[in-house]
Amino acid sequence: MEEKIRKIKQEAFEEVGKAKNLDELSQLKIKYLGRKSAFNEILKSLKDLSNEEKKIIGPLANSVKSEIAGFLEETERLLEIKSFDWAAEKIDVTIPGQKIRRGHLHPLSMVRNEIEDIFTAMGFEIADGPEIETEHYNFDALNIPKDHPARDKWDTFWVKNDSGKERTLLRTHTSPVQVRFMEKNKPPFRIISPGKCFRNEATDARHEHTFYQFEALVVGDDINVGHFKFIAQQFFSSFFKKEIDVRVRPSYFPFTEPSFEFDISCSVCQQKGCSVCSGTGWLEVGGAGMVNQEVFVASGYPRGRYQGFAWGFGLERLLILRHRIDDIRLFHSGDLRFINQF
Repeated sequence: MEEKIRKIKQEAFEEVGKAKNLDELSQLKIKYLGRKSAFNEILKSLKDLSNEEKKIIGPLANSVKSEIAGFLEETERLLEIKSFDWAAEKIDVTIPGQKIRRGHLHPLSMVRNEIEDIFTAMGFEIADGPEIETEHYNFDALNIPKDHPARDKWDTFWVKNDSGKERTLLRTHTSPVQVRFMEKNKPPFRIISPGKCFRNEATDARHEHTFYQFEALVVGDDINVGHFKFIAQQFFSSFFKKEIDVRVRPSYFPFTEPSFEFDISCSVCQQKGCSVCSGTGWLEVGGAGMVNQEVFVASGYPRGRYQGFAWGFGLERLLILRHRIDDIRLFHSGDLRFINQF
């Protein structure tokens, strides 16, 4: 039986070595290792052998079977490589890869970053505060008590509060950030407070219940309206990348005294008159004024010790002016056709 096993091994190696393709090799695998193969018959007959013969024939049969199986696997690998269509799999490494589509910042994020860069270059700090504010910071500390008619302008979203503590709401402006900053810092200082605001009002092409606002605050010993006008002109000239003039008109805000609206010279027609500025040469931008002493007192400052100005505007308003956008609701629509233009 030993001779028979060695003969099967020799024949197997000779035939496998002559195999020309994987089909032939598959047939040889069945012939030498299949259920009806000579080796399988030898392994079945081991039970009829004596113990001495089993000790010799068993290990020899298993060893030869493993050698044939290994040779079959190696030959299969070589035939696969030989039959592989390398030309079809050829890669031209000089062809540019597929470009990965990348998103970009929202236009409101981009304009906020731009504004922050301009003001930090002028020595301003950036202050931040919570979007859910207390009634004290959003109204009372800004000289807008409960019975003040100015609260009607800031009809807002109140947050349900069952604890009996002070009422909270979604902030209607970023002015509370200024009060929070003044409580922890002493003049002189220059800060800006950009952020999201909320007001409960009907939406249309010019109004939105959620919007972004920018405010600036400068406080010192002898700050006046001239300082405001200079800084405003410097900012808008940098933002629109052309010389911009600023004018002020009397107005009223409870947290400033005196108060005024401010306009900028039309960045489209250079004050010659166009459809954007309605032929006036001026564009209405926002509100400003000298900080009311009541706000300073609420922030912990002595009455009459400091002077300062505050001013602000909507970020959407700036983009509308610069890009002539006709509907403020587009900013929060999530419409990629709009956003991808920036």
